[in-house]
Amino acid sequence: MRTLSTRTWNPLNLFDNFDSFFTPCYEKFDFMKTDIIERDEEYLLEVELPGYDKADLHLEYEDKYLTIKAERKVSESKTDKVIRRERSVNTSRSYYVGDIDEQGIKAKFENGVLSVTLPKLLPKKPEKLGIEIE
Repeated sequence: MRTLSTRTWNPLNLFDNFDSFFTPCYEKFDFMKTDIIERDEEYLLEVELPGYDKADLHLEYEDKYLTIKAERKVSESKTDKVIRRERSVNTSRSYYVGDIDEQGIKAKFENGVLSVTLPKLLPKKPEKLGIEIE
């Protein structure tokens, strides 16, 4: 004999997952929305990090990957009851950036947008060599 679910109906939960049917799967995850721009001598990453401060951010470059970590402290009183948290507190994302001039990486954080400039590793032009005649 089949039994019915004993779960109570709650009108607040009715549409919780409704939009997930229409949202591309990459938007379901907590990604840092990023624009990547290529220029002649560099790449520019512009990463949206609303609600974070400069002190909350940490960048690392290792083995051709740039990793951005963001960790925000949340202050809640003991009487607060969080019903739903949609804004991330801790998040990170890695980007494969290939061969770049790692000594020239620059970052700036302004108005909730982290701008990272990654200079390209330009190929060396061959030097002119004098050839001795025997």
